Amino acid sequence: MPENWKTYNLGQILKVKHGYAFKGKSFTTEANDNLLLTPGNFEKDGGIKFNWSKQKFYTGKFPAEYILQQNSLIIAMTDLTQACDILGAPLLIKDSKFNYLHNQRLGLVQEDEKLVSKDFLFYYFNSRKYRDRLVATKTGSTVSHTAPERIYDCEIDLPPPQEQKSIASILSALDEKIELNLQTNKTLEELAMALYKHWFVDFGPFQEGEFVDSELGEIPKGWEVKRLDEFAIKKSESFNFKNKEDVVFVNTGDVQEGRFLHSNRVPKKGLPGQAKKAIAKGDILYSEIRPKNKRFAYVNFDSEDYVVSTKFMIINPKDNILSKLLYRILTMQSTVDNLNSIAEGRSGTFPQITFDAISDLKFILPPLNVQQKFQEIVSPMEMQQDELFLENQTLTQLRDTLLPKLISGEVRVKDVEQTLSEVL
Repeated sequence: MPENWKTYNLGQILKVKHGYAFKGKSFTTEANDNLLLTPGNFEKDGGIKFNWSKQKFYTGKFPAEYILQQNSLIIAMTDLTQACDILGAPLLIKDSKFNYLHNQRLGLVQEDEKLVSKDFLFYYFNSRKYRDRLVATKTGSTVSHTAPERIYDCEIDLPPPQEQKSIASILSALDEKIELNLQTNKTLEELAMALYKHWFVDFGPFQEGEFVDSELGEIPKGWEVKRLDEFAIKKSESFNFKNKEDVVFVNTGDVQEGRFLHSNRVPKKGLPGQAKKAIAKGDILYSEIRPKNKRFAYVNFDSEDYVVSTKFMIINPKDNILSKLLYRILTMQSTVDNLNSIAEGRSGTFPQITFDAISDLKFILPPLNVQQKFQEIVSPMEMQQDELFLENQTLTQLRDTLLPKLISGEVRVKDVEQTLSEVL
């Protein structure tokens, strides 16, 4: 530890305040000014992220002191997952769009501002050292809990205030660039899907041509209605672990709406039994479990070291469809809704589909020359998405490497400024 840093227990520099027991009968999904924050909003998404799209509002009465102020720092005090992925995870409130309500399963961090900054604490709460400490001292079997006293026992090494700000500034710059890339990719995907709808649902460019009747309504002449298994196949190839010391294991929770949420290598010894399937560039991964959760992705990179769960369907195109168009067909909202309806209607522990169960779904298939013209238009968007995806992999790896080293003082701010200027 650098000479001018000091070690504290968290209890010496902060307090954690419990939230309010909001009444379930007053919860609603209908929007109002009172947005309730809960541990259920935290999720594993290339790191622990707060999902602002999971909105739960409150219509009842409550004490005004449980409205979180702008720049409030909160942490998750419970976790429903056995892996304890979100126990102790932080969120920094950056705006005042709503009355953000402080739920009892969240802790409000009240720090000594003379000693520590919120931004530095936010990244400390994201560090492996802190998270491992909380998991080791958790209570509960089904629902995992921590408590202020356990948090207070955690040690933290604090640099001087100005260095705290510089460390947080470096890490937040990387986070902001990653988020900007994600938003750009989301916009590009929305544009591509809007164009897909214009061409292949509304038939916009083909309105002047001849239309014919089909079992799915009128379609342009030369187009066909096909079952899914007439233009797609299920692929099943076992991963070859020979000569592999470590691999990247992707479970169904590790992809989301086209994105691989991590590229972390793990030893092959100790992998779960479902880590069996090999994937290749051009494959489409689609989780068999709860299709509405949109756990799907297109493999657009060299994946020879990737092994995926047996709970994924791996789907490939036949000769009558381009792979990217097949991916768009499978991931458009109407298809997701159909697949989820099939999953909900099948017996089992949880909603699940198989390729056989969805193979007779029917879709409108344009001729290959039309597919190719469409692909020529959207390819530049997809290439930009791929570039931003790869850039985010680099930025995420850099952030995850720097975070523990900067927080501990192993690496100093001056040592990474040049690297940061090259990637941002």
